[in-house]
Amino acid sequence: MSYTQLTQEQRYQIYALLRMGHNQTEIAKVIEKHKSTISRELARNTGLRSYRPKQAQHKAFSRRNHTRAHILAETWELIHEKFRMEWSPEQVSGWLRRNLGIPISHEWIYQHILRYKFAGGDLYQHLRLQKKRRKRYGSYDRRGTLPNRVSIEERPAIVAERQRIGDWEVDTIIGKRHRQAIVTLTERKSRFALLRKVELRTADLVGKAVIDLLQPVSNLLHTITADNGKEFADHLKISQDLHCDLYFAHPNSAWERGANENMNGLVRQYVPKASDFNSVSDLDVLRVINRLNHRPRKCLAFRTPFEVFFEKPVALIS
Repeated sequence: MSYTQLTQEQRYQIYALLRMGHNQTEIAKVIEKHKSTISRELARNTGLRSYRPKQAQHKAFSRRNHTRAHILAETWELIHEKFRMEWSPEQVSGWLRRNLGIPISHEWIYQHILRYKFAGGDLYQHLRLQKKRRKRYGSYDRRGTLPNRVSIEERPAIVAERQRIGDWEVDTIIGKRHRQAIVTLTERKSRFALLRKVELRTADLVGKAVIDLLQPVSNLLHTITADNGKEFADHLKISQDLHCDLYFAHPNSAWERGANENMNGLVRQYVPKASDFNSVSDLDVLRVINRLNHRPRKCLAFRTPFEVFFEKPVALIS
């Protein structure tokens, strides 16, 4: 964390976390900066009407004596920072080109990481390892059928087109001994994610988590698509409380909730299979949400889910 300059995006995160009542130490853990960086940011850039991210960005920019068009060392520092956030070389390359106009190929970045490894560096440890997964096809569903479920076949065709914000997919990630779980929600167009840990994977707790997560963004909610797990037995209450339609995918058809399945895989990078969720705090979950929602995606033209979901471009470096 040697690179301590804050981006405008991080300043919006600080502002939001302050409004939620988090202290400086908690904010530092979430955005992965030293707490002294947060303290210094608030001391330097708080105005008469408290801390405001846009004003803070302007204050920080004004203090810079001059701008240099290209600073190779600073660029690599920024690349290192993004890589430690588990961005892929392709994501770093696309983000640099789109937001800073710096044309560095993903292969160049990858080779740099390898050279760094041979020199004793540890950046290579943040490369995402891919392993083949065996999927079962043609097996029958052993979990029974939920009463009054509405099939995905009745879902409006516009949902499949990913042309609007507000169509969500929901699932759960199971903890050790199949007790605790993390409820995962993914918006189809933006890939924006919401997560909540529940102590038991029961219908009432999972349903309450879904309602609590989506109520603050209910203005951006049209449909929810779920799998056939019994934890979604309270689907009628979810639909009623959120004033939306909830549909169920076909059994053993994970591709019908592809955005959420992919999100679950990204979450597993931080919470591996067989993890004991007793050791996963709410702050840990908040940190995972923060990382995933502010990671640029190739499918979004290297914008972040946060940018697409809120339709607010955020930049860059101060």
